[in-house]
Amino acid sequence: MRRRALIAAAASLAWPARAAEPVRFTARDGVTVHGERVAAIGKRLGTILLFHMAGSNRGEYAPIAPHLAALGWDSVAIDQRSGGPAWGRANETARAGGDPGFLAALPDLEAALAATAGQSGKLVVWGSSYSAALVFLLAAAHPGDIAALLAFSPGEYIAGRSVRDAAARVTCPVFVTSADDPGEVAAAREIIAAARSPLKRQFVPRQGAHGSATLRTDSNPRGQAEVWQAVRGFLAEVG
Repeated sequence: MRRRALIAAAASLAWPARAAEPVRFTARDGVTVHGERVAAIGKRLGTILLFHMAGSNRGEYAPIAPHLAALGWDSVAIDQRSGGPAWGRANETARAGGDPGFLAALPDLEAALAATAGQSGKLVVWGSSYSAALVFLLAAAHPGDIAALLAFSPGEYIAGRSVRDAAARVTCPVFVTSADDPGEVAAAREIIAAARSPLKRQFVPRQGAHGSATLRTDSNPRGQAEVWQAVRGFLAEVG
């Protein structure tokens, strides 16, 4: 019975593929940031900016963006300069070689934010692992532009910068989750506790994977449906 329930839950998340439109942004230091946009289905609520984990690229969100589209959200996933080949794809922004470090990718996030901040609807930022830390720095620096923040496995990953201090300047709604790992859960709890938002949600999964991969059936086949339910609930609150 449990196996059939898991299969049914996974099937309910198998949304039709949506064509991804390539996009490019220019960071303040002149770096070209590559990404792709997936348009919402039906009534559009706004845009979610999707940022990947270390050693990764926008392919991390290939199975996630269609689900967000079905919920009424445009999404823009970018390749950050701190990243690499994963999910069967290359990182077009980082492929020049050499990883400059996590903080060096912040201008890439800012470029995506600047390019979408004037669009209609709400603007939400979503980070995975190291970018789950960077989105707190981003939201602290741009409080008027960001309607909500989702952080998957955030931690103190940024050398020389306190994510908790940045969270203390964040007032928009915040959602955090993590792998089912006590260390990750505790790190996420410390960061969200510092946020000043009146709407804060921490989801602790029974089964989870690191970063946004927790929503992928190939990375978290038994737990992704549970995490998706929590994400849908939070987006419904802020949408």
